[in-house]
Amino acid sequence: MASWEMQSFAPLRWRFWCLIGATFLGFLGFGTVLPGLAPHVRHDLGGSDRTVGFAIGTFSVVALCSRLVAGRLADRKGRKRAFLTGLCSCTLAGVAYLLPFGIGGIYLGRALQGLGEACLYTGAAAWTVEVAGVHRSARALGYLSSGIWGGIAAGPLIGQLLGSFQRAAAFQVVLALTAAALLSRVPEDYRPSAHTARRGWIRRSLITPGLAIGFVNVHYPVITGFLILHLAQRSNAGPAAFSTYAGFVLLSRFFLGGLPDRIHPRITFYTGLVCMALGLAILQTGPSWGIAVAGAGLLGLGFSFPWASVASTVLKRTADGERGQTVSVLSAFYDLFVGASSFSAGLIANSYGYAATFSMAIAALAAAAIAGRFVFAAQAPELAQVGQGHALPDSELSVPQPKQ
Repeated sequence: MASWEMQSFAPLRWRFWCLIGATFLGFLGFGTVLPGLAPHVRHDLGGSDRTVGFAIGTFSVVALCSRLVAGRLADRKGRKRAFLTGLCSCTLAGVAYLLPFGIGGIYLGRALQGLGEACLYTGAAAWTVEVAGVHRSARALGYLSSGIWGGIAAGPLIGQLLGSFQRAAAFQVVLALTAAALLSRVPEDYRPSAHTARRGWIRRSLITPGLAIGFVNVHYPVITGFLILHLAQRSNAGPAAFSTYAGFVLLSRFFLGGLPDRIHPRITFYTGLVCMALGLAILQTGPSWGIAVAGAGLLGLGFSFPWASVASTVLKRTADGERGQTVSVLSAFYDLFVGASSFSAGLIANSYGYAATFSMAIAALAAAAIAGRFVFAAQAPELAQVGQGHALPDSELSVPQPKQ
């Protein structure tokens, strides 16, 4: 146990931080084009509101469909290949935005960006876990999530400062190329096995963890779509509450993301669900400004733990050659549930009011709690096969790997 704790607190080396930096740059490019996309389609290209919606939705549909392909690419060709494929696709997306193809160029760019996000995240998540060591998977995923959230949060601000959609698209190209140049200097230990057994697209063992992750994220479209509108009816604390929510997610994942590595992930998972449920219940009442901000902070704090708790548990049970697929399948459940709950929240809000959408999110947390029971109750197989090869040890760490 002492050896395990020593490894958990051992410093992460330069390769790990290069991967986090490249991920940050990639998602910074995603965020940079967002503020100007709708005005560019609507005013510069003469598109309708429906065109704007379809252009935005193209990204999500392509990203969801690309997840499983990205997972197989990462497992069979390497994490670095998948990561670079994602950055290359992001570069081409920026170029497509700049070409004189009109609305067609926007659709092409959004499709390439969806493919890029799927490959980038899958490669980055599997690679960072292996560089950090699978025994620190929660910590690695926490830092990775911080890089993603940081890029998405800072990108729109930069996009507004650049002043035009074309400049933002060109900046996305520069960011993707910079990230690819940084990534090219990072060596990869993982070597795909020539005899990797061919499996189905989705392993049955991933369905329950995927459901747990999916139900946890049902709240996300409720917060992004209806929090400000709901609170505007009373305290008008929506903008401050949303900023607090996002800030707590970012900071908690950075500073507390490694907790599931040091205490049982079941504890962090259910603690996160309780905090989220309390935060949603507080926000549902439409409270005063201060209480709304506190509720949003509690929600953001709780949201920081379920993903890392589930994903780290599953990854520690997964063989080297299947981690890419594991990450991609879990991410696909996230996309599917966020997309479906976006439509559901809209229908519920239209029929029963904004407060009812918060009830939907709380009910989804109850379903996540049930799914989580099976995730953490599952008997972990012997990890000897996982500990062999290139996955567990970070070659730059001198601390010996603990026996499991």
